[in-house]
Amino acid sequence: MPQKTKAERQDPRDVLREYVVKNGLKFTKQRELIADVFFASEGHLRVEELLEKVREQDSQVSLATVYRTMKLLTDCGLAHPHRFGERQTVYEPTEGDEEHHDHIICVDCGKIVEFVDDRIEELQDLAAQRNGFKLASHRMELYGNCVKLDCPERSKEG
Repeated sequence: MPQKTKAERQDPRDVLREYVVKNGLKFTKQRELIADVFFASEGHLRVEELLEKVREQDSQVSLATVYRTMKLLTDCGLAHPHRFGERQTVYEPTEGDEEHHDHIICVDCGKIVEFVDDRIEELQDLAAQRNGFKLASHRMELYGNCVKLDCPERSKEG
């Protein structure tokens, strides 16, 4: 099935609005702001990081409102929560038909890198077939230490 272009995808705000109304909730300005900031942000965000960014535009938004909005975004398929190791849950936007990707996580500073490797995907499918399975889904998380010299945790060691 061909992937939809960004222009063909429904605006995430419209998806959220429809979901909220369908479930008898209100689509508030604060929910809209949280969603807008979330979708404009790069990478994986903790709720506290999202709150900080949202409060730059509306200092009245509460932590509870951000948590509830992220649950709504998750429930309607617009956000994907990840809990990497012992760290707090982080959220990343889902892009509907976006290509599957895996993650590499630094155990020192928490840096998260997304990657796609067709050879790994093929090996996983082959391993499933050899063991009598047809994969429905999977996720791969690799943990290690980033080798960047500017790693915040590494600079504490020196």
